[in-house]
Amino acid sequence: MKTLDDLQFDNRFARLGDAFSTPVEPEPIDEPRVVVVSEAALALLDLDPAEAERDVFAQLFTGHTLWSEAQPRAMVYSGHQFGSYNPRLGDGRGLLLGEVLNDAGEHWDLHLKGAGQTPYSRMGDGRAVLRSSIREFLASEALHALGIPTSRALCVTGSTTPVWREKQETAAMVLRLAPSHVRFGHFEYFYYTQQPEQLKQLAEHVLSSHYPQCLEQPEPHAAFFREVVERNAELIAYWQAYGFCHGVMNTDNMSILGITFDYGPYAFLDDFDAHFICNHSDDGGRYSFSNQVPIAHWNLAALAQALTPYVSVEQLRETLELFLPLHQAHYLDLMRQRLGLRNGEDGDELLVQRLLTLMQTSAVDYTGFFRELGDSAPDQALSRLREDFVDLAGFDAWAADYRQRIERDGTDDRAQRQARMHAVNPRYILRNYLAQQAIEAAERGDYEPVRELHRVLSNPFTEQPGMERYAERPPEWGKHLEISCSS
Repeated sequence: MKTLDDLQFDNRFARLGDAFSTPVEPEPIDEPRVVVVSEAALALLDLDPAEAERDVFAQLFTGHTLWSEAQPRAMVYSGHQFGSYNPRLGDGRGLLLGEVLNDAGEHWDLHLKGAGQTPYSRMGDGRAVLRSSIREFLASEALHALGIPTSRALCVTGSTTPVWREKQETAAMVLRLAPSHVRFGHFEYFYYTQQPEQLKQLAEHVLSSHYPQCLEQPEPHAAFFREVVERNAELIAYWQAYGFCHGVMNTDNMSILGITFDYGPYAFLDDFDAHFICNHSDDGGRYSFSNQVPIAHWNLAALAQALTPYVSVEQLRETLELFLPLHQAHYLDLMRQRLGLRNGEDGDELLVQRLLTLMQTSAVDYTGFFRELGDSAPDQALSRLREDFVDLAGFDAWAADYRQRIERDGTDDRAQRQARMHAVNPRYILRNYLAQQAIEAAERGDYEPVRELHRVLSNPFTEQPGMERYAERPPEWGKHLEISCSS
C-alpha cells in the first residue's frame, strides 16, 4: 500500500494546454476536518486507509497544501442546460488537481469540488457546502456498490468557513475520482466556438486515453460515438431499473465515458412514480424520471452534432437509432433479473409495464417490493405484497401471470431463488430522508451517522444485523423533501 507521498502523477489533460483549462490554485477553507472517507476509493489509488488519519490528508483536500507534481486546472466547456445552449461554462467551483497513475496502470482524475473561484465561476463564490458534498459522496459510492457506472468519491472535508446560500452554511470540499472528467459539453464548446484544431486535439486525446480500441477501426470517431451510445444506453437502463433520478441531465453533466457524475438534486424513488421530479427547480419536468430515456437520446444527438466534422450525418443518425433498442434490451434484462427470471420471453416487457402501472396507482415502495418478492416462496411473497395494492383485481391478474411466467422459466429451490434475487435487489438504498438525517447530524458536528450510512450502503444487497432502520420504508415527510441545485 502507498502513502500520500508515493502517488505518481501523469497529468495528460493538463498537457493539452491553456485552450482547454486554466491554471488555478485552490482556495483553502478554515479549520479543515475529515467528515467521511471511502476506503474502496482509496484502494483505487493504492492508498493505505491509515493515510486518512494523517493531518496532511485534510490539508491536501482542502487546498492548504498540494503535491509538487499536481497541476490544478479549471476545465472549460459549454453545454445545453434545460435545453438551452450556454456557450461558456467550465469548472466554476472545481479543480482538476491532476491525474494519478496507479499500480494497475489506470489513470484517475483527482477533482476537487468546492475549491474556490475560477475564471468560470460566473459570479459565484466557487464553494460547495457540507450538505451537497455529503450528498455527492454518498451517491457516488452507493451507486458503485449497486453496480451502476459512476464517478467515485474519496472523501468529504468540512470546515468553519461560512457560506451563504438560502441561509448561512459551512464550506466543504469533496474529492471526486474518475478516469476522465471530459463531458459532452467539452466537444460542444470547441465545435460552436469554431476551434477546429482544438476540437481535433480533444478528440485525439479522448480516443488515445479512453477509447484506444477505436483507433484500430477504419473510422475511429464513428466507432467512438457508437461506444458512447452503447454505454449510455446501458447506464440509463440501470438508472431506470433501480429507480435513480439524476435531476440535471444537462449535456455538461454527461460524461464522455458513460458514467454517472455531477450529482446535484438526485433521488432514488421511494413510492414508484414514473413522473417523479427530484429537482424542485425543474418546473417543467424536463428531467423527470420517465424523461431520462428521451433526454439521454437528446443529449447524444447534441454530442453527435459536435462530431459532424469527422462523421457523416447519416452515419451519426444510424448510430443514434441504436440507442432506444439497446436501452430497452439492457433494461428488460435488468428487470427480468429483479423479478427472478433467468430467460427471456416476448411478453416480458408487457409484464413489467403492467406491474409498474399497478405500483404507480397504489404508490408502492419501489425498492421494497422487489426485495420482498425474493424473501420467500412466490405464493407467500405475493400474498404479503398484495396488501400494498389498491387495485386488488389488477394485482391478482398480474400475480397469476407472474406465477405462470416463473413456471415456464424453470424452477429452482427457494434458497437458490432467494440468493439470485437478493444479489440484484438491494436491501438498502440511499433514500433522501436518510441522507438528510446524516447531513443534519454532520452540520451539528457529529459525523458518525454519515459514516455509518456510508458503511451500510457500501454493502446494499446483504442483510446487516442492527441496521434494520436503514431498510425501513420512509416516513411520509421523508417522501417530500425538496432538493435543489444550490450548493
